[in-house]
Amino acid sequence: MLTLFVSCVANKELKQSTKNSLVFNNLANTWDEAMPLGNATVGALVWQKEGKLRFSLDRADLWDLRPMENIDFDTWKFQDVYKQWESGNYKAVQQVFDVPYNQLPAPSKIPAGAIEFNIEKLGTVKQVSLNVETATCVLEWENGTKLTTFVHAEQPLGWYKFENLPVNIDIDLVSPAYNRENAEGYTNQSTNDLNQLGYEQGIISRGQNSLTYNQKGWGDFSYQIHTSWSKTNNELSGCWSVSSANKNWEAAPNAVEVVSENMKSGSQMAYQTHVNWWQNYWSKSDINIPDSVLQRQYDLEMYKFGATARADAPPICLQSVWTADHGKLPPWKGDFHHDLNTQLSYWPAYTGNYLELEEGFLNWLWKYRPTFKKYTRDYFEADGINVPGVTTLEGEPMGGWIQYSMGQTVAAWLGHHFYLHWKYSMDRDFLESRAYPWIKDVAVFLDHMAVQSNDGKRKLRISSSPEIYNNSAKAWFPETTNFDLALIRWTYEKASELAYELGLYNEANKWDKILSEWPELAVDSQSGLMFAPDFPYNESHRHFSHLMAYHPLGIIDMSNGKDDKEIISNTLKNLQEQGTDYWTGYSFSWQGNLYARAFEGEKAAEVLRIFAECFCLKNSFHVNGDQCKAGHSKFTYRPFTLEGNFAFAAAIQEMLIQSHTGVVKLFPAIPGAWSDVSFDNLRTQGAFLISAKKQNGITVSVKVKSEKGGKLKLYNPFESECIKISKGDFTISSGIIVVDMKEGQEIEITRS
Repeated sequence: MLTLFVSCVANKELKQSTKNSLVFNNLANTWDEAMPLGNATVGALVWQKEGKLRFSLDRADLWDLRPMENIDFDTWKFQDVYKQWESGNYKAVQQVFDVPYNQLPAPSKIPAGAIEFNIEKLGTVKQVSLNVETATCVLEWENGTKLTTFVHAEQPLGWYKFENLPVNIDIDLVSPAYNRENAEGYTNQSTNDLNQLGYEQGIISRGQNSLTYNQKGWGDFSYQIHTSWSKTNNELSGCWSVSSANKNWEAAPNAVEVVSENMKSGSQMAYQTHVNWWQNYWSKSDINIPDSVLQRQYDLEMYKFGATARADAPPICLQSVWTADHGKLPPWKGDFHHDLNTQLSYWPAYTGNYLELEEGFLNWLWKYRPTFKKYTRDYFEADGINVPGVTTLEGEPMGGWIQYSMGQTVAAWLGHHFYLHWKYSMDRDFLESRAYPWIKDVAVFLDHMAVQSNDGKRKLRISSSPEIYNNSAKAWFPETTNFDLALIRWTYEKASELAYELGLYNEANKWDKILSEWPELAVDSQSGLMFAPDFPYNESHRHFSHLMAYHPLGIIDMSNGKDDKEIISNTLKNLQEQGTDYWTGYSFSWQGNLYARAFEGEKAAEVLRIFAECFCLKNSFHVNGDQCKAGHSKFTYRPFTLEGNFAFAAAIQEMLIQSHTGVVKLFPAIPGAWSDVSFDNLRTQGAFLISAKKQNGITVSVKVKSEKGGKLKLYNPFESECIKISKGDFTISSGIIVVDMKEGQEIEITRS
């Protein structure tokens, strides 16, 4: 018999949440405004379609993985692209690489299907809420009926329970329109209907209190949805699962087996373990800021991160486990964009103290390292490693605008995440087995791609800057762009640093020598960082690729002195002067990070409010265009992607604490009005966990835990050298507190 999950943890479910949750007076009428539930493997969107309550179901590995018909590395290599560009025949390249991405329906992420409940007889909805602390959605009707539903934090299934049902309700499974005409009128970035995939429509079978849907996809791929339920008096409880299978994948229980096993064990244990996971998640870190808009958005972003990231699940793609439920392929095929999207999605993992969830990204990159190396040999005819800028679930290239989808420095930006994981964890095994090998492989590849310029320095034969000039021939620069150059210089700088750390001095010297052979970044005395030599930043553009050296790489930094400060100041001023006409939502999130690094808290808060209020739907989903139509951007469309959401969270963290220079700075970029602000257990480079509190504009306490031991360097936040430390000795020099800490040691620093 199924145990009812609400009663067993009623106190947990009904307690007042300390986080900002979602509460509405009615169900959303579109999928992208739905209540989002997920665990990085499966997800659900709770909304209403044509009068029926709908759970739009998804699974991260539901992919049509057919090869791109146009990508033939026996015929086309990077050298051929260069020759066509050089000869003025770039249209031939576009026809082969760019056009098919839009015309061919696959490879692509695909949706799973939906469960629908006929709620017509239940009357008017009173309230719909999502408690982010327990990741539980509750729907209440005016007649007293109540639905509670959640996606389990650790298992590939969801649960639902109706209470006080006055009538029986019908339950149906709805399959995507794989082999029938799409009647949807919703416009989206994608123009391809699902029926273009060519699947035979899957079969839905009904049992006693159960429904099963089996769908065959391309090749050996298939998936299954199953839900079972039980009825007792005026209550209905059940669960659902989505499973996937492919010839080359590890065998796993199908959805019928998963649901059957969990129905036997009951929902009481399931809900308890679910809540426990989320309680542990929220205990990792916390912030409290006196701006209700930014605090709410931050809480919702970190909830979504907890719902989309796991160490044992695929990384966060464009929509993660919330693929569009509108009869078409998802925006940009729901793929993995590595020219910005995956990178920004993991920014909040480091300072937010969620390294174990960020590992899913790195594990995936490492798993498909052989695939990436083969791509590097086949297309670039080079050793080392590069990664396609747009990939499938299994790391294969998908084409598109090849300046970025097959760019030369993609693996370098991905290497930044390997480096950050090392610096924030100080895990020497990871350094030796993952971080340095990846960055070394990138260095080897870039060494192969370099040619000598007229001044004797190294350069790339042709270079790009995402996504400047879109996919035109002009998007290839004859000189190395600041985007590529920043990543190249960073790669050799960090390859040397990590080699020295590992005692590989000959290799370190080699990387130092190569670094010295690359030119400095292109800087204009008035406008700051440029696209490339002789190409100033002179237009509004969504992707701040030209200033990678400043953020996130930190090659140029305020801490480096007057020259860098001037470059940063001029760059940010010019960015503002060129305007935001052609920005999307993530541009504002990224700008918040830029201002935070420049210690401009008022401006950071301002642009982050614009993001939260005008570039997100009511459920907090980032939808790229200006939904306020307030002139913040000429883009007013609404394709949902996640990277803007997570870059927002990272910007809030940057306002509260920074450690990228090796010296920790507390509250570096908070507005003057934030007199009372605090955070708990934010992580810094060096593997320190720090909690700090500011009251009435004055820092009153700082708590530090060292995971690995080492020298803590902290800019003195007390504006006085009269401080005391709870344990151990310290020194203060040039305004920096230095404490030698042991592994596991905890200290508190206060005013004396």
